Amino acid sequence: MNSALKEPDEAQDHRVGRMRSCAVTRRVLPESELIRFVAAPDGSVVADLKAKLPGRGVWVGLHRSSVAEAVRKKVFARALKAEVRAASDLAEQVAARLKEAALGRLGLARKAGAAVAGFAKVEAAVARDGLAALLTAADAAEDGRRKMEQAVHRRSRGDAPIPHFRCFQAAELGLAMGRPNVIHAAVLQSPAGRSFVEAANRLQRYDGASDGLADDQALGAAGNDG
Repeated sequence: MNSALKEPDEAQDHRVGRMRSCAVTRRVLPESELIRFVAAPDGSVVADLKAKLPGRGVWVGLHRSSVAEAVRKKVFARALKAEVRAASDLAEQVAARLKEAALGRLGLARKAGAAVAGFAKVEAAVARDGLAALLTAADAAEDGRRKMEQAVHRRSRGDAPIPHFRCFQAAELGLAMGRPNVIHAAVLQSPAGRSFVEAANRLQRYDGASDGLADDQALGAAGNDG
């Protein structure tokens, strides 16, 4: 977590125009919809989430099931043309790293003054313009979830929908926000805020969810305009 907080803010817009072939499905997709994997010096397969590590790389679709299938079918050894070892839980390792990256960017947004926590502060942020995303802890009580969803629905009428993320536990949000367990948080429009939304959307796509959508809502991704 600490290492993620120290990483510079790196948007992935430069990847949108580059196309690569998924080694599992053979579909040609933008790099932003793929994950690059490389062979580490010890022969293990590691995810190169920033697509910057040297050496030969293999691209796999941004889906947990695709990574698991690549491991199962020994795709990495063939594509990398080397004797490499892909951990049986590689798909879970990637999910953990994507979550760490998103929480790291949330921490950076908080340090930049672009993220607030606590029901009252979040409710006030929802009522104002400039909201980039809303977060509700996955383990939040149902009544707290419902109140915040109502506030978001009122705010969203006639406007572009607001991304609403529920993929983090209260303890995880608390660590990123520098305070005990956080149930509600809001991210404001800013470079740091948009960077977090991008990373959170990437995490949700990996787990098969739509951008900024909670399971029981129709809140779409918005506010990522840069």
